[in-house]
Amino acid sequence: MKKITREVIMYIIMGIGTTIVSLSTYYIFANPLHINYQISNILSWILAVTFAYITNKKYVFESHLSDYKGVLKEACSFYLARISTLIIEMISMFIFVALFHFEANIIKLFNQGIVLILNYLFSKVFVFNKSR
Repeated sequence: MKKITREVIMYIIMGIGTTIVSLSTYYIFANPLHINYQISNILSWILAVTFAYITNKKYVFESHLSDYKGVLKEACSFYLARISTLIIEMISMFIFVALFHFEANIIKLFNQGIVLILNYLFSKVFVFNKSR
């Protein structure tokens, strides 16, 4: 299997896992625990991004950085890229839930598709780019 095809397939698989972590933890925080939807979104984001970094590093982009400085730089780049998509998601949640009164769970699900694509592009170009 060509590297790019393998990479995309692995990203989709790990993205599904990340989405499951994100949606399930969001649901738990927002519904049984009755935590505000924005706070629930941030908590689920932290757990999902941590899962995503570990799986993307190891299984998708096969980063072999192991020195402390290199891993720290890579992890910071990863989290910064994810913060940018979190901001996009938070703005979307605010607009569609607070302003237009859409169901928060539906908007959260919709946002996952957009975030998945943006996260792949940011990871490929800015975080795990071997030519950098």
